[in-house]
Amino acid sequence: MPSAAAEWVAGYVQAWQTNDPADIGALFTDDAVYLTAPDATPRRGRDAIVAGWLEDLDEPGTWAFDWRLLHEAPGIAFIQGRTVYPARGNDYVNLWVLRLADDGRATEFTEWYMPRPHKG
Repeated sequence: MPSAAAEWVAGYVQAWQTNDPADIGALFTDDAVYLTAPDATPRRGRDAIVAGWLEDLDEPGTWAFDWRLLHEAPGIAFIQGRTVYPARGNDYVNLWVLRLADDGRATEFTEWYMPRPHKG
């Protein structure tokens, strides 16, 4: 059985592929906080998170994402990823800090991304 974090990441990737507000909203608690970078102004609450996602959305088929779970403990997980945008030549290493409620939805999500030279 997949871990809570693995299930959440699978839902995140699904929402990233669909950009469906219901898929996005299902990932977060009503009062969740989403930081697009550690020092960014947080998006507070599910509605703000969905609205921000849709403002910054990536079109389906324009990106590829690989990830692995670095560590998971009750209520918190650390995920390392790599996001590639082939047409733009962008390649990023990602670190996510994910805080989960008992029901598996995120109460807080912070992402770091560092550009890398694109290698195709």
